[in-house]
Amino acid sequence: MKLFLDIWNSFRSLPLWVQIWVALILVPINMAPLLFINQPSGWLIAILAIIGIAPNIVIIIMEKGFSKLMAFPHLLPWSILIGILLFERPDGSNQYQIVLWVLLIINSISLIFDFPDAYKWWKGDRKIAGYHKEDHKKVQREKQ
Repeated sequence: MKLFLDIWNSFRSLPLWVQIWVALILVPINMAPLLFINQPSGWLIAILAIIGIAPNIVIIIMEKGFSKLMAFPHLLPWSILIGILLFERPDGSNQYQIVLWVLLIINSISLIFDFPDAYKWWKGDRKIAGYHKEDHKKVQREKQ
């Protein structure tokens, strides 16, 4: 129960626009391709979209909250996905095309934030949202 509360408190400590972005835009649009797996390249689009999100479940649990480490799983699969959507866009229904355009826009915006966040994490910014410095040091010790 404490883990769930730590994660929830970390999420809620993020700026409101980030909470809305993640919960109401980013995650839903990356799950939407599952509804179109019968469309051309549907499986590939769905896999690339989900591979960019799924590892973050493990990261959130390991970190006991949200950190810049969460940018890394997005980088490769979503870069490939964006390349496909820009240069090899699959055909399909009108609804599928709308989802692909929204996915392209949303994941492109996400990567604009993800590349700098990944770099900051790589350079040592390991803060977990919602934790004070003392709490962060304690969490780091608990993970060892």
